[in-house]
Amino acid sequence: MKKLVLGAAFLTLGTFAMAQQNQRMQKMDPAKMEQRQADHMKQMKMDLNLTDAQVIKIKALQDKRMSERQQNAPQIQAERKARMEMMQAKRTQHDVEMKQILTPEQYQNWKKNMQQKMQKRQPVMKG
Repeated sequence: MKKLVLGAAFLTLGTFAMAQQNQRMQKMDPAKMEQRQADHMKQMKMDLNLTDAQVIKIKALQDKRMSERQQNAPQIQAERKARMEMMQAKRTQHDVEMKQILTPEQYQNWKKNMQQKMQKRQPVMKG
């Protein structure tokens, strides 16, 4: 029983975490991203004592990686959406099974407890 509840909680937590990450990525301004990358490169140069040639090569490597990620973004988003739908279906199935096992009063208490746990986790996930 505990394993089922914990499993459902982790699935829910994973869904919210992915949604938060996706929202952050969409809100990121391209100018801010570029500035952040430049600041990161400057920090790397200082920390690792990089030459200008090394900085150019690293920047080219990062740009290549970013373009690959952008090309693969639609596929990744489709896979993410499919995973989220699958988790939602599992969560719904779990809810139906719990409703069959528990009495109506127990089921309401269980739902209330699950909602309270999710509300406790929300500030942690946002931070």
